[in-house]
Amino acid sequence: MSDIHGQGAGRAGPQGPLDTFPRLLMHHARVRPQRPAMREKEYGIWQTYDWAQVAGNVRAIACGLAQLGFKRGDRLAIVGDNRPRLYWSVAACQCLGGIPVMMYQDAVAQEMVYVLQDAEIKFAVVEDQEQVDKMLEIAGEAPLLEHVIYDDARGMRHYTQTLLMGLDELQEMGRIHDRNQPDFVDREIAKGASDDISVMLYTSGTTGKPKGVCQTHAAFIAAATGAMQFDKLTEQEDILSYLPMAWVGDHLFSFAQAMVAGFTINCPESAETVMIDLREIGPTYYFAPPRVFENLLTQVMIRMEDASPLKRKLFHHFMEVARRCGADILDGKPVSGSDRLQYGLGKLLVYGPLKNVLGMSRIRVAYTAGAAIGPDLFRFYRSIGINLKQLYGQTETCAYVCLQPDGEIKLDSVGKPAPFVEVKLADNGEILVKGPMLLKAYYKRPDATAESINADGYFMTGDAGFFDEDGHLKIIDRAKDVGKLADGSMFAPNYIENKLKFFQHIKEAVTFGAGKDCVTAFINIDLEAVGNWAERRGMPYSGYTDLASQAAVYELIRDCVEKVNADLASDPNMGGSQIKRFLILHKELDADDGELTRTRKVRRNFIAEKYAVLIDALFAGKTSQYIETQVKYEDGRTGKVAADLRIEEAKTFAPQAGRRAA
Repeated sequence: MSDIHGQGAGRAGPQGPLDTFPRLLMHHARVRPQRPAMREKEYGIWQTYDWAQVAGNVRAIACGLAQLGFKRGDRLAIVGDNRPRLYWSVAACQCLGGIPVMMYQDAVAQEMVYVLQDAEIKFAVVEDQEQVDKMLEIAGEAPLLEHVIYDDARGMRHYTQTLLMGLDELQEMGRIHDRNQPDFVDREIAKGASDDISVMLYTSGTTGKPKGVCQTHAAFIAAATGAMQFDKLTEQEDILSYLPMAWVGDHLFSFAQAMVAGFTINCPESAETVMIDLREIGPTYYFAPPRVFENLLTQVMIRMEDASPLKRKLFHHFMEVARRCGADILDGKPVSGSDRLQYGLGKLLVYGPLKNVLGMSRIRVAYTAGAAIGPDLFRFYRSIGINLKQLYGQTETCAYVCLQPDGEIKLDSVGKPAPFVEVKLADNGEILVKGPMLLKAYYKRPDATAESINADGYFMTGDAGFFDEDGHLKIIDRAKDVGKLADGSMFAPNYIENKLKFFQHIKEAVTFGAGKDCVTAFINIDLEAVGNWAERRGMPYSGYTDLASQAAVYELIRDCVEKVNADLASDPNMGGSQIKRFLILHKELDADDGELTRTRKVRRNFIAEKYAVLIDALFAGKTSQYIETQVKYEDGRTGKVAADLRIEEAKTFAPQAGRRAA
C-alpha cells in the first residue's frame, strides 16, 4: 500500500504534491478507502466512517457551501464540541480555498461577537440548538453573517429564520451539485497552495483582545510530520478528540496529524461521557492538559480511600515499588531482578487494572502541555508504565517547539527542540523560535506580526527559560511577568503558581510581589478534592464559599504553601520569593467572569484590578478583608458573592546560598 509516512509534503500523489490538507484527504481516500478515519459515539453506539466516506461527505459539504456562495478566501466559523461533521466542514472549507475559524464552544454569545466581527464571518457551521441560539442573539452585531448551518437538528423544528439551514440539507444540495459538476471540487483543490492559510485560531487574550493567528497548510503539515517521525506514529493509531476544536493542540493532534498519518479520530458522545468513551476506545496516542491527568489521579485516590483495608495496603505497597523502579523500567534502564519481579507482580495486581480503569491500557505515547505538570503527578503516570511526556509550543508555532525524546525524560523540562525547529535564547532569557511551523500573520494586524518576529526571522515567544547541561529547555515564566522584589530577588509568578497547583487541593493560584517586599497569594481550592477531604472528617459545609472559609481548610492549604516555600528555599534563583501571606478566595476564578481565558489561563492584570482591595490588604498586613464580588451564572443572570476573607501568614525558610538570577 502506498503511503506518506515520514515523507510529509515531499511525497506526490496523482494530483501533485501532498502539500495541502484536501490533497492529503483525497490521497487517504484513494490508498486506504476502507480504513476507519473517524468514529463518533451516538446514543451509546460507535459509528465508524472510513476515509472514502469522509472524503465523500467533505465533497458534499464543499459543494453545498459553494452553492450558497462561499468563495475562495472567505472565512467559515466552526463552533461546537468535537464532531466528525464539524471536522468535515473544516476540510470542506479548505477544499474551496476558504479559511476555517475555530471558536470556543463554551464561550458566551457576547464573547463570540468579537471574533465574528474581527474575522468578518459570513458563514458559520455550528453543532446544535445551543450554538444556533447564540448566533441568533448576536446576529445584529455581526452584520456580515449570512448563513448559519447546524449539524444537530434536535429542537430546531420551529426555527424559521432565513439565515438557518441544516447540514443534512446543505449536503444533499452539495451532492446534486457534485453529480452535475463532478470535477468542481478537484479543480478547487488543485488551485490550493501549501502557503495558503489553512486555519485561523485565536489567541487566548490573556493581556488584551485575542488575535487571529493565520497558519498555512505547510506549517501544520510540517509540525504534524515532525511529530510523527519523532514518535513513530502510523495509520494504526487511535486518538480521542475531546479537547476544544478552537485550541491549537486539538488542531495539531486530532486534525493535522490524522490527515498526515491517516490514523483514526474518535469523538466522544459528550463531555460527561469522556471517561467511559476513553475506556471503550483505549487510544494508542493521547493528549491532555495537566488538569485532566490531575483529575484522573484525584478520582483514583478518592476511590482508594473508600476501598477495603487489604486493597489499600496492596495499592500503597505496589505504588511504592512503582515509584522506585517503574520509570526506569519504562525507559529501559537497568533495574535489579527483585525489583523487576515485584514490578511484574504489581503490573498484574495493580498497574494493569488501574490503566484499564483510566482507559490507558493501549497508550504508546501520551503528551501533556498548556501548563506545568507536577513532578509527583508526572512520576505517577510514568511509574505505572504510561509513556507520558511533555511538549512546549504556542498557537503561533502550531503547538510545536520542543518534545521530550523517549528515554530522556526529565520531570522539570519540556524536552529538546523538535524536528525542523531552531530554538535560542535572547539576552534577557526570552525563548526565540524559528522553523516552518511559524504563523504566516496575525489577521489584519501587520503591526502585531512585525512586533512578534525579530529581524533574524525568530518568533519571540514571550516566555523566559534556559537550557540545562543536556540541552533540555526549562520554562520559568512569561518574560514580561518575571520581575523583582524590592530586595532584588527574582519573582516569577507563574513558576510559583504552578508549584502551588501541583497539590491536588489547590485548583488555581495567583501570586503578587513585583516591586514589593514579599510575595502574597490568592488560592482557589479544588472543590471536589477538598470537599471529599472534609466529608471524610465529618466537616459540614454548604458550598464553595463556606468550605473555603473554614479554619481546617486554611491549615490544609497552609501546609501546601509551606511545602512550596521549602522547595523555593532550595533553589538559588528563587529562594527569595517565598510566599509570606495568603488568602483563599471566596469564589472560583471563572472564564465567564473574565478572570480566566477559555484555556484556563489566569488574566493577571484583570484580577489585580478587580481584587485590588484584597491585594492591598495582603501587603498591609491585615488579618481579614471584606469583599463583595459580582458573578455571572451559566443562565446569564448575575448575582453577588460577599465574604469576610481571612488572611494568613505562612512559614518561610532560609534561602540556600547561591547566585541570584540577574
